[in-house]
Amino acid sequence: MDLSRREFIKSLMITGACVGLASVESEQAKSLLASTPQISKRISQGREKAIFFEKEAMFYDKLKENEIKCKLCPKECQIGDRERGWCGVRENREGKYYTLVYGNPCSINPDPIEKKPFYHFLPGTWAFSLATAGCNLNCKFCQNWEISQSRPEETNNYKLPPSEVVTEAKNTECKSIAFTYSEPTVFYEYMLDTSILARKAGIKSVVVSAGFINPEPLKLLCKNVDAIKIDLKSFRNDFYNKICSGELQPVLNTLKIIKNSGVWLEIVYLVVPTLNDSDAELRDTAKWILNNLGPDVPLHFSRFSPKYQLTKLPPTSIERLNSARQMAMDIGLHYVYVGNVSGNPGENTYCPKCKKEIIKRQQYFIRQMNVVNGKCKWCGEKIPGVWS
Repeated sequence: MDLSRREFIKSLMITGACVGLASVESEQAKSLLASTPQISKRISQGREKAIFFEKEAMFYDKLKENEIKCKLCPKECQIGDRERGWCGVRENREGKYYTLVYGNPCSINPDPIEKKPFYHFLPGTWAFSLATAGCNLNCKFCQNWEISQSRPEETNNYKLPPSEVVTEAKNTECKSIAFTYSEPTVFYEYMLDTSILARKAGIKSVVVSAGFINPEPLKLLCKNVDAIKIDLKSFRNDFYNKICSGELQPVLNTLKIIKNSGVWLEIVYLVVPTLNDSDAELRDTAKWILNNLGPDVPLHFSRFSPKYQLTKLPPTSIERLNSARQMAMDIGLHYVYVGNVSGNPGENTYCPKCKKEIIKRQQYFIRQMNVVNGKCKWCGEKIPGVWS
């Protein structure tokens, strides 16, 4: 399960001391710990195994004999009466389709926006982050499988309708609301309604997704959110089939739709040893991004840690991550990062024109910011992103 932000910050203090950075990072960690936004006690103490709200779902067709066909994601489940779709959170009741996770998050936390990760979107700010049970994929390496592979009646849930999400984001002084941890596609209606209210309140909305969603709901979502980070699992369809119970092409379609919509886009590629880490596949991934999305979409090569059903594989080597980053930059991508490796130079942002370091990071800390009004402080080059 995801670390709470207090647990994470405490771990930074220990890590900083271990690598001789106690005088810098540990002091920063203490300061951040003291200023971490706190969720109201009424909400944080109100979890229980219950489904508090039920709402008619969007994007489905009615069929004969009370059957329905879900049109939210490419699985397009055909569902009989009193049955649920593959995701386990949407149920057919006498020919009417319901979402069982509307206003029923099982995980909420204020997080640094860099944790998502977004590196070119409001750096140094907090995101009020939430998730419900359920997912429309089953990735064998999922780090949050306890909630993503559960049904809503199996998780301890908060009673938190969209209006209260916005209120909590305001109270915790978060600049954005992040739909994250599990798969926001399956709590689409909750995410959409919250995003609409958030925009009216001057709060940004960001989505962390695998991108396995149909074009119609995606296009509507893009009109109401500000940034989307897509986890591109592999550049091979057989990987999607065997490891994730999904397909590659719908995700590639998603990436192109997001880019064309103008919503800020970043991509994460989790490098899994022996499964999706060949030079050929990594090069093909970078070339496709360059040719279809352009050189300025940030790409994060993240380190795999043995989790869920892939516990016998080793963590990704630092050398493999560094070489993947270099290959992608050699192909022509401007902003390529190494993720889940604290202190790696690949955490930082460099100006593609003058090559100087313009954002220095230490895990989720911003240690130096040399982007001023969206431009490189040193040479004036415009740096793509959302900076204010």
